[in-house]
Amino acid sequence: MEKNLNQQSVNIVRIVLFGPESTGKTTLSRLLARHYNTVWVREFAREYLQEKWNNERKTCESSDLIPIAIGQMKLENELVQKADRLLICDTDLLETKVYSEEYYGGFVDADLEKAAIENKYDLYLLTYIDTPWDEDDIRDRPELRIEMFNAFENALKKYNRPYILLKGEKDFRLETAINAIDEILKSKPNLQRFSKK
Repeated sequence: MEKNLNQQSVNIVRIVLFGPESTGKTTLSRLLARHYNTVWVREFAREYLQEKWNNERKTCESSDLIPIAIGQMKLENELVQKADRLLICDTDLLETKVYSEEYYGGFVDADLEKAAIENKYDLYLLTYIDTPWDEDDIRDRPELRIEMFNAFENALKKYNRPYILLKGEKDFRLETAINAIDEILKSKPNLQRFSKK
């Protein structure tokens, strides 16, 4: 099972949108992919958990985390082959690990923990909670947004991940992200380019 959680090794820049629910990660992922004419990896957990809610009227359980993690890495590994120098990821396994710790009393599956720590990304875009809460079937804990934000930032610090904080309006966040990504791209001139499929 563990091999299903590993990244494919490709000479490409990987950027992760990271942070609590309802902080604009998906919107920014789409905008960044459009700006750089590349692909973005959607959050597998959203469709998986929406389907579970629709079929069973149940929310996420700890037994769902490994299937979610496998689905996320399958999407990432498929889309990295279609990216042009840069892959935008709406989430990663470190985010899944944080949710596991926060929702299940510190429990994290050993395979998930290992992959979350070993998989590498060039930059994390940590999204702040200064966005309106957008309620849906699977989002919860609107009253704990600052606690969740702190858990995400603490994980980035604990594992020494490169990150910048995105606050403010959508256009300002986008401009801040583009400036940071451009610096990374300038420092890595020989990145892989894949033809769009």
